Amino acid sequence: MMSSCWQVSFFPQPEAEPAFLKFLENFFEVTAQNYADDGHDEYIGYQSGSFNEEVMKETARRHKIVLPRYQITHLESSNWLKDYVIEFAPFEISDFMIYGIHEKHAPATDKIPLQIYAATAFGSDHPTTRCCLNAISALYHKGFKAQNILDVGTGSGILSLAAAKLWTNATLTAVDIDEEAVLVTQSNLQTNKLTDRIICEQSDGYQAEIIKANAPYNLILANILARPLIEMAPDMARCLCPGGHAVISGFVDNQQDWVLAEHQKQGLLPVKTYSIENWRAALLQKV
Repeated sequence: MMSSCWQVSFFPQPEAEPAFLKFLENFFEVTAQNYADDGHDEYIGYQSGSFNEEVMKETARRHKIVLPRYQITHLESSNWLKDYVIEFAPFEISDFMIYGIHEKHAPATDKIPLQIYAATAFGSDHPTTRCCLNAISALYHKGFKAQNILDVGTGSGILSLAAAKLWTNATLTAVDIDEEAVLVTQSNLQTNKLTDRIICEQSDGYQAEIIKANAPYNLILANILARPLIEMAPDMARCLCPGGHAVISGFVDNQQDWVLAEHQKQGLLPVKTYSIENWRAALLQKV
């Protein structure tokens, strides 16, 4: 991955089909996703060495996949993974300083430093991530004692890392449906020396045995998307202790009432909402 590469940028589209996402994962060396608040996300594939457009199109046809419009760019770089995929500027949010693994040294800060590799997992600088970090910090400073924490759809693991740094006596379970996200999270746990505090495994929602074995939880984190949040609300309620809290995000302003109403049906009442740009997060409490 140290040579130049080819970048194939697929034009934004709503709710990409799972088959298309699987195709990207299997065909390209690295994939990335640029999230948009209107739900029309851009998907990008990176391939080092040679690239054959006709092979890509034929492979898609063979799997009955209609490719969106795309643009092919050749990127000249001695380290394209660093320069074009994983590099993001360090940023401070609430109690934390987030910086990438491409940084040789942690930036000077009085915040809690978290070093993140986020190339193929959920964007660590996304507004929903920032909203969740604000919510987690506020909950901590209110004096809430989180002892057993679950992070569903962990992505890069950033919320688990942040929670572990705040609640130093808590045990944490992190899961994601995407195998790549699990690998990225496990790498981030090693980087931040938290492998003894956080267990990370693959799971479709709340289905993994590790979730059932470690339940109930007094704090659940779920930064996903509106529809899966709603579909999994009964599971969240079942796994959360009475009086426990949940932080949910991944929905936009015109979805907020819908998402919160469905969680209230499960006895998860909104305590506070957070917003950055068009994205929303909510702190809930189980009655």
